[in-house]
Amino acid sequence: MKKYFIQKAPFVVPTTDGKLIEEHHGIPTTKNPAISIAHMIAPPHWKEPFQTPEFEEYTYIISGKKQFIIEDETVILEAGQSIKIEKNTRVQYSNPFEEPCEYIAICTPAFDFTKVHREEE
Repeated sequence: MKKYFIQKAPFVVPTTDGKLIEEHHGIPTTKNPAISIAHMIAPPHWKEPFQTPEFEEYTYIISGKKQFIIEDETVILEAGQSIKIEKNTRVQYSNPFEEPCEYIAICTPAFDFTKVHREEE
Protein backbone atom coordinates (compact mmCIF):
# COMPACT_ATOMS: atom_id res chain seq x y z
CA MET A 1 0.00 0.00 0.00
CA LYS A 2 1.32 3.44 -0.96
CA LYS A 3 1.99 5.91 1.81
CA TYR A 4 0.77 8.84 -0.25
CA PHE A 5 -2.24 9.87 -2.29
CA ILE A 6 -2.20 12.13 -5.35
CA GLN A 7 -5.49 13.94 -5.85
CA LYS A 8 -6.28 13.99 -9.57
CA ALA A 9 -10.03 14.57 -9.35
CA PRO A 10 -10.95 17.19 -6.74
CA PHE A 11 -14.59 17.58 -5.76
CA VAL A 12 -16.06 20.67 -7.41
CA VAL A 13 -18.46 22.14 -4.88
CA PRO A 14 -21.68 23.33 -6.54
CA THR A 15 -22.16 27.09 -6.05
CA THR A 16 -24.70 29.67 -7.17
CA ASP A 17 -22.50 32.75 -6.77
CA GLY A 18 -19.88 32.16 -9.49
CA LYS A 19 -17.16 31.04 -7.06
CA LEU A 20 -15.07 28.03 -8.07
CA ILE A 21 -14.32 25.63 -5.20
CA GLU A 22 -12.19 22.56 -5.93
CA GLU A 23 -11.76 20.55 -2.75
CA HIS A 24 -8.65 18.39 -3.02
CA HIS A 25 -8.67 16.92 0.48
CA GLY A 26 -11.42 16.87 3.07
CA ILE A 27 -14.67 15.20 4.02
CA PRO A 28 -16.29 14.92 0.53
CA THR A 29 -13.10 13.87 -1.29
CA THR A 30 -10.87 11.86 1.00
CA LYS A 31 -13.22 11.35 3.99
CA ASN A 32 -10.63 13.07 6.20
CA PRO A 33 -12.31 15.11 8.96
CA ALA A 34 -8.97 16.49 10.23
CA ILE A 35 -8.15 18.85 7.32
CA SER A 36 -9.55 20.27 4.13
CA ILE A 37 -7.53 21.80 1.32
CA ALA A 38 -9.29 23.66 -1.47
CA HIS A 39 -8.32 25.68 -4.52
CA MET A 40 -10.74 28.58 -5.03
CA ILE A 41 -11.39 31.43 -7.42
CA ALA A 42 -13.68 34.20 -6.17
CA PRO A 43 -15.09 36.34 -8.99
CA PRO A 44 -15.07 40.13 -8.82
CA HIS A 45 -17.69 41.60 -6.44
CA TRP A 46 -18.30 38.24 -4.71
CA LYS A 47 -19.03 37.94 -0.99
CA GLU A 48 -20.26 35.43 1.57
CA PRO A 49 -22.40 36.17 4.61
CA PHE A 50 -20.71 36.59 7.99
CA GLN A 51 -19.90 33.30 9.68
CA THR A 52 -18.38 31.98 12.91
CA PRO A 53 -16.75 28.64 12.01
CA GLU A 54 -15.78 25.94 14.48
CA PHE A 55 -12.48 25.43 12.61
CA GLU A 56 -9.31 27.40 11.90
CA GLU A 57 -8.95 28.65 8.35
CA TYR A 58 -5.69 29.44 6.58
CA THR A 59 -5.78 31.33 3.28
CA TYR A 60 -2.92 31.84 0.80
CA ILE A 61 -3.52 34.30 -2.05
CA ILE A 62 -2.18 33.17 -5.44
CA SER A 63 -3.45 36.14 -7.49
CA GLY A 64 -5.75 39.11 -7.01
CA LYS A 65 -6.92 40.42 -3.64
CA LYS A 66 -9.34 39.18 -0.99
CA GLN A 67 -11.06 41.14 1.77
CA PHE A 68 -11.67 39.77 5.25
CA ILE A 69 -13.82 41.46 7.88
CA ILE A 70 -12.61 39.83 11.10
CA GLU A 71 -14.75 40.83 14.06
CA ASP A 72 -14.75 44.62 13.37
CA GLU A 73 -11.47 44.91 11.45
CA THR A 74 -11.10 44.94 7.66
CA VAL A 75 -8.00 43.17 6.30
CA ILE A 76 -7.02 42.99 2.61
CA LEU A 77 -4.61 40.33 1.41
CA GLU A 78 -2.73 40.40 -1.90
CA ALA A 79 -0.89 37.77 -3.93
CA GLY A 80 1.86 36.09 -1.93
CA GLN A 81 0.28 36.86 1.45
CA SER A 82 -1.46 34.48 3.84
CA ILE A 83 -3.57 34.61 6.98
CA LYS A 84 -4.71 32.30 9.76
CA ILE A 85 -8.12 32.94 11.32
CA GLU A 86 -8.80 31.27 14.65
CA LYS A 87 -11.87 29.08 15.11
CA ASN A 88 -14.97 30.67 16.65
CA THR A 89 -14.07 34.05 15.08
CA ARG A 90 -16.77 36.05 13.30
CA VAL A 91 -15.56 36.68 9.75
CA GLN A 92 -16.80 37.68 6.32
CA TYR A 93 -14.91 36.77 3.14
CA SER A 94 -15.30 38.86 -0.02
CA ASN A 95 -13.74 40.06 -3.24
CA PRO A 96 -15.05 43.61 -3.74
CA PHE A 97 -12.36 44.23 -6.36
CA GLU A 98 -12.40 44.27 -10.19
CA GLU A 99 -10.26 41.16 -10.76
CA PRO A 100 -10.80 37.52 -9.72
CA CYS A 101 -8.99 36.28 -6.61
CA GLU A 102 -7.35 32.85 -6.76
CA TYR A 103 -6.37 31.27 -3.47
CA ILE A 104 -5.84 28.13 -1.43
CA ALA A 105 -7.90 27.60 1.74
CA ILE A 106 -6.97 25.08 4.43
CA CYS A 107 -9.30 24.30 7.33
CA THR A 108 -8.46 22.35 10.49
CA PRO A 109 -10.48 20.40 11.29
CA ALA A 110 -11.96 20.01 7.82
CA PHE A 111 -14.58 22.39 6.48
CA ASP A 112 -18.05 21.20 7.43
CA PHE A 113 -21.26 23.05 6.45
CA THR A 114 -22.81 22.10 9.79
CA LYS A 115 -19.96 23.85 11.64
CA VAL A 116 -19.57 27.07 9.63
CA HIS A 117 -22.54 28.92 11.22
CA ARG A 118 -23.32 31.37 8.42
CA GLU A 119 -25.55 34.29 9.32
CA GLU A 120 -28.69 35.15 7.39
CA GLU A 121 -28.22 38.12 5.06
